[in-house]
Amino acid sequence: MPILKKFHFLINPISGGGQGKVVFDFLPEIMRSMAFDETEWKREFSIYERFEEQIKEALASSECLIAAGGDGTATAVFNVLLKHEEFKNAKIGLIPLGTGNDLGRVLNLYSALVGRGLLYTVRKLVTAKSRKLDLWKINGKFAMANYFSAGIDARIAYDFNHDRAEGKIAGNSVAINKLHYVKKFFADKGYRLKTGELRITSKNGETKSYSLENNCTVIIGNIPSFAGGSNPFGKSDMADGLLEVLRIKSIKNFLIAISLGLSRYVKKAQEIEIHLNKDEFVQIDGEDFKGKLEMPIRIEFARKIEMLCL
Repeated sequence: MPILKKFHFLINPISGGGQGKVVFDFLPEIMRSMAFDETEWKREFSIYERFEEQIKEALASSECLIAAGGDGTATAVFNVLLKHEEFKNAKIGLIPLGTGNDLGRVLNLYSALVGRGLLYTVRKLVTAKSRKLDLWKINGKFAMANYFSAGIDARIAYDFNHDRAEGKIAGNSVAINKLHYVKKFFADKGYRLKTGELRITSKNGETKSYSLENNCTVIIGNIPSFAGGSNPFGKSDMADGLLEVLRIKSIKNFLIAISLGLSRYVKKAQEIEIHLNKDEFVQIDGEDFKGKLEMPIRIEFARKIEMLCL
């Protein structure tokens, strides 16, 4: 049986305005400073066309996969974990380089990187203990670790990703991306869900239904961070087997939710079913999923995974 490497760093080279390349270049110096032999770890850039294969190879050959990139990079790793039971005991680490970095925030990795720098963050990460994170499955095949939403925020994410794909965003820095998000908010602030129904199954197995017609958005969270660091849910536990659910009817309440929170309106759920128009704007962990999900959308618990946490 081959000896596993301690760490396999899989790095998105374009995340954070090219910060991934900086991570790649500085890793040898950082690992040497901590007395890791070069045989104990590996680094490589992610390649879009074979990203899933790279993730599987990294999980199979190391004790811990550390993904450097944004929430989309992390989601790609979680999708592989969802499909492959043989990796159920894997440990996952993140170097958060994206725009939102919601999971990196709750794992205390984002504040370390921004406040103390790359050297400090990597040194802490490779000696960190892990904690459990609930992983959810949507329609049985898409992983969700952070949140799902449908409505105005998903519309903003769609427009942002569309503009980025067409080269309408100047540069690729986090600051420029966030500014463009703000512009899209004002452009899309009148958007509402045309129709829809939300069915929530509580911890005790009771199911209730709610109309989503003309609502501003519905947000379903697994972690206490949403859309780049806001917390509309209040207190929440990312390993309790429950989701936080928030229906928001007006743009006023949406702004209150992302700035102050609306914890008194939050409902807990162990399973969720959502009926929407097929072409509704939806997102999973900040990634656009418009037109990619069959109706109804079902969100169910998948498993717990191990995440490195500072």
